[in-house]
Amino acid sequence: QVQLVESGGGLVQAGDSLRLSCLASGSRFSLGAKAWFRQAPGKEREFVAAINWIGGATIYGDSVKGRFTISRDNVKNMVYLQMNSLKPEDTAIYYCAARSYIIGTMSVDDYDYWGQGTQVTVSS
Repeated sequence: QVQLVESGGGLVQAGDSLRLSCLASGSRFSLGAKAWFRQAPGKEREFVAAINWIGGATIYGDSVKGRFTISRDNVKNMVYLQMNSLKPEDTAIYYCAARSYIIGTMSVDDYDYWGQGTQVTVSS
């Protein structure tokens, strides 16, 4: 079992930055890839970024490339999402996710564990 707890969401203005954090606990799948997804009202859950726990390779969704950066701290079991140049369209609930395999993917269905989400609101 893996537990994921997100933090760091809030209300910011367009152009601001925000950093989300996700604490992963539970050792069984601790080596699996971690990811961030987001879901805006009335829309499907959207891939944001993923990171391989071993090696640290990353992938990003097209809408956030060049603005968001995913990183991890293997010792603290933390995953971070640094979000810069935020836009109103980035407004959503952001979810941390984990899978049992080492390689990160973009598919919601590939992830076994999810956090409760943290709200990010970007005003224009």
